[in-house]
Amino acid sequence: MKRSRDKAASELFAALYPRLAGWCRRLVDDDETAHEIASEAFTRLWARWTSVDEPRGFLYVTAANIVRDHWRKTERERRAVRRVTTEAAVRPHAEAPDPSIRLLVQSLPERLRVPILLHYYADMPIREVSALTGRKEGTIKADLHAARELLRVHLRRSLDHTL
Repeated sequence: MKRSRDKAASELFAALYPRLAGWCRRLVDDDETAHEIASEAFTRLWARWTSVDEPRGFLYVTAANIVRDHWRKTERERRAVRRVTTEAAVRPHAEAPDPSIRLLVQSLPERLRVPILLHYYADMPIREVSALTGRKEGTIKADLHAARELLRVHLRRSLDHTL
């Protein structure tokens, strides 16, 4: 029993780890951090191995949550650096907002962010995103539409400030 469980976990790791780590890499823009996140997702899966019905979905949702935590930590660090920098010197002009898509996706409410991450960054079909999140396909489509509209508005606003 343990041997077949270990074999199944090993096969799952070989099949999914490279793609999961690559997906995380696109989200965090750092190889080492991406591998840490993907490894942590597998560690959490292994701890719940017998109770997880859909390992692939569990891995991606777990990784998305870890990425979100990473983004939050990074943003807190950026704010602290900006605060120290601002206190140390007066800037001649305000810094333009960063219009990167990653930061904009990070700013979305979780209800909209998770479908965006799973559908566009993990290349999951709407049907699978629906199953993983427990929401109807129509709701996922509406959330994706709402998220794209918010991203479009934020991106346009960010670009207007840089011109």
